[in-house]
Amino acid sequence: MATCSVIILNWNGAAMLRKFLPSVLKYTNDSDYEVIVADNGSTDNSIDAVQEINTSALTKGIAPARIFPFETNLGFAAGYNQAISQVDSEYVVLLNSDVEVTPNWLEPIISYMDRHPEVAACQPKILSWKAKEEGKQLFEHAGAAGGHIDYLGYPYCRGRIMDYIEEDKGQYNTIDTCFWASGACMCIRAEVYEEVGGLDEAFFAHMEEIDLCWRLNARSWWVACIPQSKVYHVGGASLNYGNPRKTFLNFRNNLLMIYKNASTKHMWFALSIRVCLDYLAALNDLLHGRFANAWAIVRARFAFLFSIHKFYAKRKENLQHTTVTDMLTISRRSIIWDYFVKHKTK
Repeated sequence: MATCSVIILNWNGAAMLRKFLPSVLKYTNDSDYEVIVADNGSTDNSIDAVQEINTSALTKGIAPARIFPFETNLGFAAGYNQAISQVDSEYVVLLNSDVEVTPNWLEPIISYMDRHPEVAACQPKILSWKAKEEGKQLFEHAGAAGGHIDYLGYPYCRGRIMDYIEEDKGQYNTIDTCFWASGACMCIRAEVYEEVGGLDEAFFAHMEEIDLCWRLNARSWWVACIPQSKVYHVGGASLNYGNPRKTFLNFRNNLLMIYKNASTKHMWFALSIRVCLDYLAALNDLLHGRFANAWAIVRARFAFLFSIHKFYAKRKENLQHTTVTDMLTISRRSIIWDYFVKHKTK
């Protein structure tokens, strides 16, 4: 039994694997750790790329990656659920294929979780790989220095509010609890992952890690960011930011997440306000000529309404297992008001 399995879910990402998998193998080269590439039915030469990288690693005395080949693209959620069901480790790391890890990246996280059994999941400090290539140290959109959420369901991070990204000047170098850990690089206890049901496969992709962490918070588990661990994330490798498909999934899944997890009072309040805010967002995209994105938001609203009945059983189950209804990790402030009205960016 390995202490930790680092699982990279790949779909047609041969180029990313060639660029970043060698660093993962090099800096995760511990006898208690293993690296796994779960291939989501890629139609490029991803499997060949992993085998070539493994051959090169072996010549350097580095343990190769195991390969889990799936026949079809199961999506982010089902792909990870399938991969995690096949490992026997205390911890698993969900790691995007477009992440460059650094020396000693995993040890601070594993050490912290060993010392804090109340913590179910952690993430490292996530910085922008693209900015690093330009000589800058900027946080990355998906996770930054720990994910948070406001009462209306809008996610934000230490280091990133909406589209404003901060420069990393060490301002978030303290270990801190957060509401969600990024799916770009999340370490979670395998037993707890299974206990709370894993990632929701109906989401397919986007917001599923926040939904998972909501269940963790509701069941009295803690989530934390360990900035002593640092990785660099490209971001948007599967779907670019601003892609209408990404917009659709983010809006639909965000609403489903609120419906699934929030208390009755919280749910009705948040969803009522979101009707106005979501259509304002669509109108804003329309006025700026982003017609496909505007239509994606409208479609997401209708997709949410027509799929609510499919999530009733999940909502009932989540509320039955909820032990913390008034979560202090959910901000009572509106990040939309703070950002667009008060112009807060940090």
